Order: sequence, then C-alpha cells, then structure tokens
Amino acid sequence: MQRFTIDIDDKFNDTLNTLVRETSASTKAEVIRNAIAVYSYLKANAQPETGGIQVVTMPTKNGGTAQVMIP
Repeated sequence: MQRFTIDIDDKFNDTLNTLVRETSASTKAEVIRNAIAVYSYLKANAQPETGGIQVVTMPTKNGGTAQVMIP
C-alpha cells in the first residue's frame, strides 16, 4: 500500500472527524478514500458542460434533485 502525507487546516480536520462520526467510515483515511471514489464516479458519469465544468443531477433526501458541478 502506498502512503502519502498531506497538510490540512483545523476546519478540514474537524470536517473529517465529523464525517467519521456520522458515516460508516472508521478512519479519516477511509473518509478520504470514499470521497475520492465518489468524485471518480461523478466524473465518469457527468455530462460535459462549457468551460470544462461537468454537471451531475442527483436526488436529494427530500425527494428533489440537486446539480453537482464538477471541475
């Protein structure tokens, strides 16, 4: 397994800690791996837009939809 080091600020660290508590992820590394997997999925399934931005329409918890813009 490869290893790398990143510098994060306190706010990002707090976000990672919150996501560990509120999801099934057991570590911050797992949260980051899951986030990269979601980003990869969205990139692969997005419709190209002008300016290099891609848009994915996703369902929301309240039954609506939201557009996610992916750089």
